[in-house]
Amino acid sequence: MSFLFPRHGADHSDMDMGSAPVVAAAATDAHGHDSMGSMMMTMVFQTNMETALYSNSWTPRSPGAYAATCLFLIALAVIGRLLLAAKSLQEARWLDRDTNRRYIASNGRMQLAEYITRDPDAKQMTLSENGIEESVVVVGRKGTIARPWRLSVDPVRAVMDTILAGVGYLLMLAVMTMNVGYFLSVLAGVFVGSLAVGRYSATSADH
Repeated sequence: MSFLFPRHGADHSDMDMGSAPVVAAAATDAHGHDSMGSMMMTMVFQTNMETALYSNSWTPRSPGAYAATCLFLIALAVIGRLLLAAKSLQEARWLDRDTNRRYIASNGRMQLAEYITRDPDAKQMTLSENGIEESVVVVGRKGTIARPWRLSVDPVRAVMDTILAGVGYLLMLAVMTMNVGYFLSVLAGVFVGSLAVGRYSATSADH
C-alpha cells in the first residue's frame, strides 16, 4: 500500500502540472483578447476630456486643464512652423554665402580655353551691367555638386533638424491619442503658424 502513495502523489503532481499551463494559457488568451479589444477601441476618434498626454500625470481633470492642454498643443504646432521657417531662412543664408564665396585657381587645373574646347555646350557671351561689358563663358553644370562640410554650418543644421524632429514626434503622439480636441488643436496650430510664417518656408526652394 505504501508504494501507492508516491505513485498517487506523482500522478497528482503530474495532473497539476498538466492543468496549470492550460489555466495560464487561458488567462493569457483572455488578457490578450482584452488588450486587442482595448487597442481596437483606441483606434477611433474619441472626445473623452480625461485623455492622458505624454504621461499619466498629464491627464486633464477639469475643462480648464483640458483647454490649457489644447492651447499648449496649438503653441507647440506654431513653434514647429516657426522652426521650419527659421531653418529655411538659414539654409538660404548658407546657400547665398556659398554662392558668393570666391575660389582661387591652382596649378594643374584645366585652363579655360581647354575647358571650352572639351565642352561643346560652352558658349562665349557678353554680360552687360550698368554700361560695363564683360566677356563670360556659359557652361552647363555636370552632375550634382555637394557643398563642403563646415564646422560653422553642419552642426547647427543637425541641431535644428533634431529639434524639428522632436517637435514633430510630440505632435504626432498627441494626434495618436485619437482625441478630437488634441487633433483639432494641432491642426489649428499648423494653420496659424503657416499663416504667419509659411511664406518663409519656401525660401530655400526658390533658391
